[in-house]
Amino acid sequence: MNLHINGENVEVPGTLASVHDLLRHFGLEEKVVIVEWNQSILEKSAHQDTRLSDGDRIEIVHFVGGG
Repeated sequence: MNLHINGENVEVPGTLASVHDLLRHFGLEEKVVIVEWNQSILEKSAHQDTRLSDGDRIEIVHFVGGG
C-alpha cells in the first residue's frame, strides 16, 4: 500500500489495516503522537477504528525530549 506520510510517498505492507497498525509498524504506538489523516486530526481513541486506504495522506508528529 502506498501512503503519503509526512510529505513522502512510503510503501507499507498491505496488512496494515488501521492507523494504530501503522503506528505500531513504525514503533510509535507507545509514544505521544498527533496524527492527521487526510487533513483531519484524529483523537487517539480513533486510531484503532480509522482504516487505511492506498493514497491516504498521513502526518505524524511526535515529541522528542531534550535539554
